[in-house]
Amino acid sequence: MGARLFSDVAVGQRLPALTVDITTTRVVMGSAASGDWAPAHHDPTFAMVEIGVAGIFLSTAAQDLWFERYVTDWTGPRGRLGRLSLRMRRPITAGSTLVIDGEVTSVGVDVLGCGWIGLNLEAAVDGDPERVVASSAEARVAVPIRPDDDPWSRRGDRWAP
Repeated sequence: MGARLFSDVAVGQRLPALTVDITTTRVVMGSAASGDWAPAHHDPTFAMVEIGVAGIFLSTAAQDLWFERYVTDWTGPRGRLGRLSLRMRRPITAGSTLVIDGEVTSVGVDVLGCGWIGLNLEAAVDGDPERVVASSAEARVAVPIRPDDDPWSRRGDRWAP
């Protein structure tokens, strides 16, 4: 993964997978960073007995951040996330291995001259024999249309995510 220009991207392009071990520490720190102190994200007994899942699991905000990291790792430092829509289907618990991948669904330049990439993203738990998608997201990310372009320099009326 590295710096990405608009001309480097095509509809149907597959993004390389990101594999992350979801440790207890990552679950708890993700929850703490967002201020989500729901016991399901730090108390294994609560998660297993009260909710009926295998253990503590990633919060909504933590999953959002893993998808954001995935997108910005792929675009490089000048990629600027415009929108991200998350859909969670099942918990991603501590002790699992998360695999995020994606595909380019659209490319285009808006009337302001900003290059936009549409992405469909999926997060699955590695080792799941049916590869059930735990969460999915749609993203819209701005990338430079030429080497001297920088979506981060767009402000006010020049930025329309």
